[in-house]
Amino acid sequence: MRPTPQQLAWQEAGFGLFFHFGINTFHGVEWGDGTADPATFAPDDLDVGQWVDTAKQAGARYVVLTAKHHDGFCLWPTATTAYSVKSATWRDGRGDVVAELAEACRAAGLGLGLYLSPWDRNAACYDDPRAYDDFYLAQLTELCTGYGPLFEIWFDGAGSEGRSYDWARIMTVVGDHQPDAMVFNLGEPTIRWIGNEDGLATEPVRYTVSATDVSMFTTAVSPLDGPRYLPPECDVPIRADWFWQPSSVLKTREQLLEIFYRSMGLGAGLLLNLAPMPSGRLDPADVDRLLEVTGELRRRFARPVPATLSAIPGGVRATFPTPVRFDHLELREDLQAGQQIDGYAVVADG
Repeated sequence: MRPTPQQLAWQEAGFGLFFHFGINTFHGVEWGDGTADPATFAPDDLDVGQWVDTAKQAGARYVVLTAKHHDGFCLWPTATTAYSVKSATWRDGRGDVVAELAEACRAAGLGLGLYLSPWDRNAACYDDPRAYDDFYLAQLTELCTGYGPLFEIWFDGAGSEGRSYDWARIMTVVGDHQPDAMVFNLGEPTIRWIGNEDGLATEPVRYTVSATDVSMFTTAVSPLDGPRYLPPECDVPIRADWFWQPSSVLKTREQLLEIFYRSMGLGAGLLLNLAPMPSGRLDPADVDRLLEVTGELRRRFARPVPATLSAIPGGVRATFPTPVRFDHLELREDLQAGQQIDGYAVVADG
């Protein structure tokens, strides 16, 4: 199956940063229950410019922000609920994290992605499917119309196991307002979840599938209406947790290098999470580790060995003018006609 130009552009981007930030940040939890006081959202030094600068330095091409996580707290001044930044004391209730990040991304030339959890533990109407669908559609419409072009819209299946949403209407909103955005995993997806939160793909990575995994908490899959070209995205936190916690263990250089090789290195996308601290800035240790790893990857791939390429039956021959020693070989398929290659072998005759 053939990819769309937007899918090819997303695959070419390859690497993005995830920012899990919200009211959970101020309570040391991963999944809030929707009861935390909005006044506790109080980043005293919010610096989305630092987030974006870090992404640029690391070579990321886009970022994704948790505009609303499962707790239901919204990082933009939505008209749908009081459970948002407009009820915080931060900036006297006039702040908008999504707007600030959108502006910073535009200035830096990075794509902006937004995560909008379908599961909402604060919304009083959640147990009324029809009313909640209207509520969710209104939130999605605000995000799709208020912040410029979106590179990716992230639909998380966690917490929604067994729950149905009005995906036809949801996808109409996306199609009407953000037709070029990648849709992650649910509804009418254009990219899919790799199936784990370890950042690891398995070889070979298949781009054409007939179903997508839903979440870590069920073996059920979401069937599609037929085979589709859906390249996978690997999501993983740089620490043990998604939201910032002071005791959360930072992954080692070697662990992160393995993640890069076993995600992007196998042909999947990588979305690496750095959780902003309660101050609103990224932890310097996280930034240093990320730049250490991406700097090492640049060093390893900085000096390609010149070779003459020629077609042979079933493959390509690389001829070197003199004997060479190398420790990395990068192979890429032209995907304009879709994924055609199922496997490969490397044979040296010198």
